[in-house]
Amino acid sequence: MSERPSELLLRHSLKQLKLPTMLRDYATVATRCTKENCDYVTYLWRLVEREALDRDKRAAERRIKNARFPVIKTLDTFDFTAQPSLKEKLILELMVGQYMERHENVLIIGNSGTGKTHLASALGFAGCQQGRRVRFYTVHALVTHLIEMSEQRQLERTLRQLSRLDVLILDELGYVPFTKTGAELLFEVISRAYERLSVIVTTNLPFESWTEIFGSERLTGALLDRLTHRVHILEANGPSYRLLESKRRLGRRDSGEMESDELAQATAASGDKSKR
Repeated sequence: MSERPSELLLRHSLKQLKLPTMLRDYATVATRCTKENCDYVTYLWRLVEREALDRDKRAAERRIKNARFPVIKTLDTFDFTAQPSLKEKLILELMVGQYMERHENVLIIGNSGTGKTHLASALGFAGCQQGRRVRFYTVHALVTHLIEMSEQRQLERTLRQLSRLDVLILDELGYVPFTKTGAELLFEVISRAYERLSVIVTTNLPFESWTEIFGSERLTGALLDRLTHRVHILEANGPSYRLLESKRRLGRRDSGEMESDELAQATAASGDKSKR
């Protein structure tokens, strides 16, 4: 059955106005509203509501994609029992996102494998869901990128792009020392972010050891002064998740091997009895 001219015009207009959900659902909603005897305003409201919800969902998906998380992590998969030193109440408060409105920073300190990246990613993911512009970098990757942009005379453009974020996540500070140029470029990023956006940093080093990777006591002091002016500090002092998981896997494997050996011994013993 061919479409009526009015329906063809409607579909064309919805495409032109870039309203894909209304284009997809207008007939379905019309059928339901007819059955429920809804007025025109209710019909229109239902269509507009669907379009708004889908638009919010698509926008959140774009923000999550643009954040470039290495792996999507959320707080509901974080095991607080393995890291009792972490303040769960504070983390739940941070998830609400008010620290972003106040341009406050978050420093997550702890040994390797204690869930620092998981927490940073979960905070960033929550920010994306709340309409914030988030970008995730390992510190080494960001510094390498900044050096490349500097060589291509694109540094200022890159710095402006970073300054337009709401949250900048810097993961794994302390694993690789910087050159003088790298340290100065990272300082420039954090200096521009100061009181303009929130920076989330994960590190395995206490503050007194930061000079070792930045190479300058003066620069390190200035950088820490900006990072810690308005900051929430989370300390993960528990054991490594990865080490615990490895031990659990080894334990299960050893247990399975023992059960197999016991079964083989029992089978052999049974066979000996039957021969007698």
